[in-house]
Amino acid sequence: MKKDLGQMTPDELGKIFPIKLSEHKAEWSEFFKTERELIYHRIGKHFINKIEHIGSTAVADLISKPTVDILLEIQKSTEDHRVIEALKSIGYHYIPKPENPPPHMMFVKGYTPEGFKGQAYHIHVRYPGDWDEIYFRDYLRNNAEIRKQYGELKRILAVKYRNDRDGYTDAKTEFVKRISELARQERKISENTNQ
Repeated sequence: MKKDLGQMTPDELGKIFPIKLSEHKAEWSEFFKTERELIYHRIGKHFINKIEHIGSTAVADLISKPTVDILLEIQKSTEDHRVIEALKSIGYHYIPKPENPPPHMMFVKGYTPEGFKGQAYHIHVRYPGDWDEIYFRDYLRNNAEIRKQYGELKRILAVKYRNDRDGYTDAKTEFVKRISELARQERKISENTNQ
């Protein structure tokens, strides 16, 4: 009998879902737009502050794991069960994430105990805030040299951490934090200059 995804160890998950990078595909943007409309429809627009396409699939000319990452920012008054039931109804698997910012929720779609099935998605649920993921995405979109450096780093790490998804993500953290902070500083300078 196959285990549920939530019962699998990181090692088991790494063997079923190894790190595989893909050249950028324009259709990822369309997949995001379609999913965004489904999410708005199921949860209700008045409960949602914004929905953003984040991660490497949101950046043209960047290699990526072929997973569409979505930042779903909900109103603080939105009840967790509303979000959980709405996203489950469109095929998402709920994963509690106590280490993530409130409301500590993540959802995945396209994962089965046998491996990927169809397009993979991650939804990172947050309350309103000023998120590094958006700064990082925008900086990569506008800076070809940094985008190239990040792509090279990802290629190296994908080999080193082929069956260790957490190790792969952790090994990128320093680069992501450094570029996110640089993006924040540049935006502040730009805003101060334009006042």
